[in-house]
Amino acid sequence: MYLVVGATAHFGRQAVEELVSTGAAVRALTRTPEKAGLPEGVEVVQGDLTKPETLPAVVRGVEAAFLVLQYGADIAPLLEAAREAGVRRVVFLSSGAVDDGAERQPDVIARYHRDVERAIEASGIEWTFLRLLFPAINSLTFAMQLQGGDVIRAPYTEAAFSAVHERDVAEVAVRILTGGGHAGRIHDLTGPESLTQAQQVRILGETLGRALTVEDLDPEPVRAQMSQFMDADLLAALFGLMARAVGKPAPVNGVVEEITGHQARTYAQWTRDHKADFGG
Repeated sequence: MYLVVGATAHFGRQAVEELVSTGAAVRALTRTPEKAGLPEGVEVVQGDLTKPETLPAVVRGVEAAFLVLQYGADIAPLLEAAREAGVRRVVFLSSGAVDDGAERQPDVIARYHRDVERAIEASGIEWTFLRLLFPAINSLTFAMQLQGGDVIRAPYTEAAFSAVHERDVAEVAVRILTGGGHAGRIHDLTGPESLTQAQQVRILGETLGRALTVEDLDPEPVRAQMSQFMDADLLAALFGLMARAVGKPAPVNGVVEEITGHQARTYAQWTRDHKADFGG
């Protein structure tokens, strides 16, 4: 039995689907099972990380768990229940913002994910961390703008990312969950190429058959507007990560290919897979 925590989030849902395709027994944790919409055969269970009394039943009989956590979630109750239930392996989707050499993590995103990593390390359960910085699904934020024209307006359009397809993340997670062999390892996941946001928009336009252009916005007014509905420290971390990515290529590695046996999917492939999300 394989457990996916965060099973209705982007990466969790893909991991569930990938596990199902292998014929594995899958249990999916959600607070609202009636809204899960997961594949047939998946054991959808109700549970809540903030309600420890719901967790023993969730982890009972589980061999390995894939953790896709909402930022700020307290992992301690789940780890305690997992340890008591004899869960053997945990794969955690962490953040590429974590700096292993830092005495103090550079921002709240890195700090939260490193704290979760430390808690998992201390649990005594075999672990593997998958660190991801800028997934390709971040581009879904362009969709609303494209309803009103062919211009994408955003700050840091020259920031470069090696965008990762969520299906590649899911495949890596499932290979490790079901096959092991990666105990105590940290894998930084990247796509196969470094692309600026402006280059991503151009590729998206080619897929949609539209002549899309970009307009670089002053970050501060955008940040002020977003602060009305987002935590200020979280925003500062996100904008800092983007600012540091301007004017330099993003790191690219072959981890996806090493683990899955195939090359990482390109951003162009991602746009084709998500064409309908942009009205194409």
